[in-house]
Amino acid sequence: MKAYSLDLRDRILQAAAEGLSAEDVAETFGVSAATVRRYVARQRRTGSVTPGQSPGRPRLIPAAAEAALRAQLAATPDATLAEHQAEWHQTQGVALSLATLCRAIARVAWTRKKRLSMPVNKMPARGPLVGTCSTPQGLDPGLPG
Repeated sequence: MKAYSLDLRDRILQAAAEGLSAEDVAETFGVSAATVRRYVARQRRTGSVTPGQSPGRPRLIPAAAEAALRAQLAATPDATLAEHQAEWHQTQGVALSLATLCRAIARVAWTRKKRLSMPVNKMPARGPLVGTCSTPQGLDPGLPG
């Protein structure tokens, strides 16, 4: 989830400073009352309500390197995932797991499929099955009805 903008945070703090309750401010700006209280407390504690650092570590293949990944995939489209992994390590100096590389390839929307659809099957249509009775109710045509 993305953090609320600084402009919205400032307007929330300004409304709270004017004496509105947290519930009224929350209803006005479409946030929760807990968010308003958290912003007011953070403003008092640190003097700022800028968003903090998002949890987690940065990607091993950042957005800036996705062009290099696309170029590598286009240069060797028939390579296996392990071969792409080894080439990335050799050229970029970053060791990736197969799962990380697979997620990065999905993120750049690259597919191994070469054409949009398979060609129409050229097999002839099948006729009636051999050994089935072609007369109604399986009656022998030589016998009287």
